[in-house]
Amino acid sequence: MDLRSLQRPLREQYRRDPDSSRIRLQAKGSETNTPMGCSVDIGRAAYVAQAHSGVGGPGTAACSGDLLLGALAACAQLTCQLVATAMGIATEQIEVTVEGDLDLRGTLGVSKDVPVGFEDIRVRFDVRAPGATEEELLGLREKTERYCVVMQTLLQPPRLKTEWSKPTGNRAPGLAPTRE
Repeated sequence: MDLRSLQRPLREQYRRDPDSSRIRLQAKGSETNTPMGCSVDIGRAAYVAQAHSGVGGPGTAACSGDLLLGALAACAQLTCQLVATAMGIATEQIEVTVEGDLDLRGTLGVSKDVPVGFEDIRVRFDVRAPGATEEELLGLREKTERYCVVMQTLLQPPRLKTEWSKPTGNRAPGLAPTRE
């Protein structure tokens, strides 16, 4: 695959018209027939997600933590493959494994001293490129980590806004519409 030729028109377009490089991705969660599951629609596919068995869920589908780690694994995997291709590094294998540790006492409100969310996330790259020099492999690592969107988002979190629809009907008033 000639990645440079494939991406050249995009790069030229983005240089000429920087606004054309801006995209918006969207994911939408919807309830299912149980509070322990939901569907997640990303526009091109829909996925089933469930609460983790450690918080009472059935544990038969991905939990939100799995999806977060999966997004990081997919982004790191694709980025590494694309960078290796662009650098002309022949690989026999690229495999990315992502692991994360969290304490469910925070999620269940058992202890206010325990944070909600991941405490540690580890990303392991297994790259087999017998013909690559140490310098090329170092360049592959630096560029992969620099251009991996999900990794950079976790390392440098963006502003996050929440918005709640105004209650209607018999629901209790008082929800704040926006929080940053």
